[in-house]
Parts: sequence; C-alpha cells; structure tokens
Amino acid sequence: MEFVNKEYFLLLLLLIPYLIWYLLYRKKSEPTMRMSDTFAYQYAHKSLRVRLIGLPLLLRLLTFVLIVIVLARPQTHNSWGERTVEGIDIMLAMDVSTSMLAEDLKPNRIEAAKDVAAEFISGRPDDNIGLTIFAGEAFTQCPMTTDHTSLINLLQNVRTDIAARGLIEDGTAIGMGLANAVGRLKDSKTKSKVVILLTDGSNNMGDISPLTAANIAKSFGIRVYTIAIGSKTMAPYPMQVGGTTQYVNLRADVDVETLSEIAATAGGNFYRATNTAELKKIYEDIDKLEKTKMDVKKFSKRYDAYQPFAFAAFMSMLLEMLLRLVVFRRIP
Repeated sequence: MEFVNKEYFLLLLLLIPYLIWYLLYRKKSEPTMRMSDTFAYQYAHKSLRVRLIGLPLLLRLLTFVLIVIVLARPQTHNSWGERTVEGIDIMLAMDVSTSMLAEDLKPNRIEAAKDVAAEFISGRPDDNIGLTIFAGEAFTQCPMTTDHTSLINLLQNVRTDIAARGLIEDGTAIGMGLANAVGRLKDSKTKSKVVILLTDGSNNMGDISPLTAANIAKSFGIRVYTIAIGSKTMAPYPMQVGGTTQYVNLRADVDVETLSEIAATAGGNFYRATNTAELKKIYEDIDKLEKTKMDVKKFSKRYDAYQPFAFAAFMSMLLEMLLRLVVFRRIP
C-alpha cells in the first residue's frame, strides 16, 4: 500500500497538544465530589461503565487517525510484467594439477579459485554454466546447467589429489582443457559463449596446443578469458615427507605469453592474479563485461483504497457519539 499525500501524516502531531490539554485542563473542568475519607471505596467493585470511561477518548483519537489516513489517499496497485532473458553459456576451465596446492593464495590456490568461482556462479542465475577440470588430462566435471546449486556442489568437490593419486596424469594440459570446454560450447545456439580458463602453469601435456584450441574457439565464436594465478616469484608448496608436511619454495612457471595470446586470439582478455583479492576483482570485471541481455515490460494499475478507512472512521465517530449520549451521558 502506498500513500499519495504523505504530508498529511504531519497532522498526527496535533494529537500531542490535544492529549496535553485533555490531561491538564479537561479533567479539571469535570465535576468532582469531596469526601473526608475514601477508605470505604478503596476495594469497591468497579462497574463496566467505570472501566470504560476512557473509551470515548480512544475512539475520538482513532477517528482522527483514520481521517488523516483517508486524507493521505492510500492506494494499492496491481503490477505484472514480461521478462525475456537471453542467457549466456559459460564454461569454467580450471587447472587441478598438484601445483595448485601452493599456498601463496589462502588457504591455497585451488581453494581460493573454487570460492571465487562459486561467488561468480551465484551472481549469474540466468546463465548456463559448466565446469571442465584439467591436469595432464581434461574432462567435464559438470556439463552446462542452470542448476547452479548442483554445479557449486560439484565445484566444491574438486580436489587436486585426483592427479596425486594417479586417477589422471599430473601436469598442465592447457590446450586439452580449453578444447574440452570449447567442445561443450560449440553446438550452443546462444549468441554469447564464453570460456574462463584458470591455470598456474604452462602447457606441458596433451595432444592439442593451447593456440590451436584458441583458434578452434574463435571459429565457433567463443570468447576466452584467461587467468594466470599465483605469485610471480616463489610460492610455498606443501610436500609429505615421512608422514609430516614440509614446505618447499615452488618457482612460478606460468606461461603468461601463451595465455595472453589465447585471450587475444579468441576475443577475450588476459588477467594475472597474485592474491585472492585480485582474483575476485578479475571475476567481477568479467561479470561486468559479460552481461545477460534482458527485455522487461512492466505494467501497473493503481486503485484508491481509502474506503475501508473512511467507513471505519465513520463507525468510530458514531460509536463515540452513542457512548457519550447513552452510556456516559452527562447531567448539565
């Protein structure tokens, strides 16, 4: 409910001086009877009439409030609209090689990447988003879907130990990861198709070179954003030695030149993230660049809703008059 003339609510301030006048002067003008002692009446039963002595005042105040609401012109409205959404198809290609355990980002590179990617997914409810993971090999962790809850659950289950346990080869097959993501997008009918590729290394595995995959993406009209994650010098890397965790310094091995060329070839941008704050900023920038197109038509119709308040004010005033003339009638 909305009010057209909200300034009329200022009239409610008049109730303050009225109540002050009533309490200070009105009661003094009422007839009184003096008695030497009221002990005999201290525990006397109070009739219903005595208990309701303040009711006319409350009804008068209620009437005034309701009249002010009527003057403020309350309105209700019905609105309906048409919402046409053209979603974007996005594939996230994430490096899960063992080097992603380096702790230059907190708690480590892979966990920081997962958390930021989850925020990105949550902020794009109308898009089809999927997930490719790669180390020495690449496979689809989740095909494109609008069920982002399931996607985020699968994202959070991503671990680097699949390479450490030998489930897939360790290494960094950037070309294979990009090609896998492109394969998921190539048959898409949407106008906007995007791959966000995140890695901390250089291509050292796989049968497809990164630039070949980038050219394939370009041929299908797929934009590729590349993110190099990790410090530019050395990073602490945990290693299990004799049942204990020892840290060694891992030298930065990211191929910035190749990642830049991939992005340039496929019409995207290259980013470098050396800490979690920078990584968040990168995803925010990509989110601004890749906006969902939306066509919204909204209609609204307003209705005056003062009638119930006017009727309630009339009934309140009528009840007050009846009480004063019949129940609380004064003798002149």
